[in-house]
Amino acid sequence: MQIYDTFLGSSPLWIVFAVTVVIVLLSIVAGYKIGHYVQERKKYGSVISAGSVVAASLALLAFMLAFTFSIAYNRFDARKQIVLDEVNAIGTTYLRADTLPEPPRSEARKLLRDYVNTRASLPNTDYWNKPEKVQDLIAKSEAIQDQLWSQVVYMGRTYPDSEIVSLYITSLNEMIDLHTERIVVALQYRIPGPIWGALYLLTVLTFGLVGFEIGITGGGNVWASFIIAFIFSTVIILITDLDRPMQGHIAVSQQPMLQLQEKVQEGGP
Repeated sequence: MQIYDTFLGSSPLWIVFAVTVVIVLLSIVAGYKIGHYVQERKKYGSVISAGSVVAASLALLAFMLAFTFSIAYNRFDARKQIVLDEVNAIGTTYLRADTLPEPPRSEARKLLRDYVNTRASLPNTDYWNKPEKVQDLIAKSEAIQDQLWSQVVYMGRTYPDSEIVSLYITSLNEMIDLHTERIVVALQYRIPGPIWGALYLLTVLTFGLVGFEIGITGGGNVWASFIIAFIFSTVIILITDLDRPMQGHIAVSQQPMLQLQEKVQEGGP
């Protein structure tokens, strides 16, 4: 389903909120008109109630919201852990680079400082509005990785029995693996489109039943409908924000990476 990429994935959060409110209100109004029509015509001969069906539908919708929120939060938590893991891997690689012989030592430390600067800039770039800039930063990171790897290939051949070089290669390999993992989790692991589709379909049906019940029984009021729409849309916005790692207001703290950036800059050549 492309609805996520074209709307939920890239539209401003306030637009997602407004559209969700409209969908909920229209569902309630449509259900109300149908229920009122049925009651006026007395199609079933007496006042009927869909209260039990409405309650079951609301419970199912609440479960679906909780399920979707759980997916978004688990991904958010995973992104947070990956940042810490990557910071530790880069820090270890930088420290081990200090044990290398010259001139590889100075070259590696300079490349790693450039790498940290690039990684620190990545989360501050809006992927959905500036995807080309994000791709440029990723390409720059991978270019630095290639230079570092070319360097260790040379050192591996020059110092084949060096335990220091072996440890450095191990930490560099872990750093490269975490780069790939972080990019995949941040840019590719999102709430699947079919889940969003099922959630919105269930929303339309559930609030349609709510409106139908109001139309049948003659109860309810306009303000209650607005409050319901606002509450539901707020939860949807929260989930959407959690599912946007490089856009929105809920973001993984980059403080560990910034602290590492400051540390390696102070380390000098």
